[in-house]
Amino acid sequence: MEQIKNILHERQCSCVVKGTAGITVCTQRGVADLYDLYTNRPEVLRGALIADKVVGKGAAALMALAGVRSVWADIISTPALTLLREAGIPTDFMREVPYIINRSRTGRCPLETACDGLTSPEEIYPAITKFIAAMRHKSA
Repeated sequence: MEQIKNILHERQCSCVVKGTAGITVCTQRGVADLYDLYTNRPEVLRGALIADKVVGKGAAALMALAGVRSVWADIISTPALTLLREAGIPTDFMREVPYIINRSRTGRCPLETACDGLTSPEEIYPAITKFIAAMRHKSA
């Protein structure tokens, strides 16, 4: 875990995954890389160690669905930590916060808000899919 935590901070990327496929460095914003890996290359995440700068409920759901082995987060929301613990995924972190804030620092992260009231990773996944589709449609 120390190796990928160092990569996370030295390269200032969003997330680093270490699994049977080697080390994958993620640079997209939010959960986009985790979503892409889970939907297109789930074997990269299965049994992997993950070091992530910010873990909200959506990212935690993807990690749980993918079957990651262990998670480190610089910042993690309480709902994300709860979800990972319920999934039996050992999770260490620097700071726990009640929720993830949005990029403009004016309120809650929109994906964290979209996950409100949803309790299982299986329930959360369609909300993530919808969120990613809307985000990509906006930037197209």
